[in-house]
Amino acid sequence: MALTFENKMKVRDYECDSQGVVNNAIYLHYFEATRHELMEKCGLRLRDLTEANILPVVRNVNISYRNSLRGSEEFVCSVKIMRKGLRYLFHQQIIRVGDNTLCADAVIEVVCLISGKVAKPDMFDKAFADYINWE
Repeated sequence: MALTFENKMKVRDYECDSQGVVNNAIYLHYFEATRHELMEKCGLRLRDLTEANILPVVRNVNISYRNSLRGSEEFVCSVKIMRKGLRYLFHQQIIRVGDNTLCADAVIEVVCLISGKVAKPDMFDKAFADYINWE
């Protein structure tokens, strides 16, 4: 059974819109920050990958907004990885701490470009081995 990665974060007031809730676009930042934290935990640094002309690229994003986050609230952003062909499907959730409320969930599809071409991501398979569910 594959592991789930969790990243605890806190809403910053400047991320909120005029109604006092987190702007919808900010959730993309939370999801991305969590994926990058997972990469670093697994020994992958985006800067090193970029220098080697290996680029994980977001191909598709599907977010369902469930409940609003507000300024200063803490939340946990989690990620589970599914590998399907050449694609990684990052299943992510944002759960508000305190009342355990689901605020958003997403499926973010990522492919790996090596020298500009979609390629089999062997190095990612190895790095994410504990976190991948295979389909």
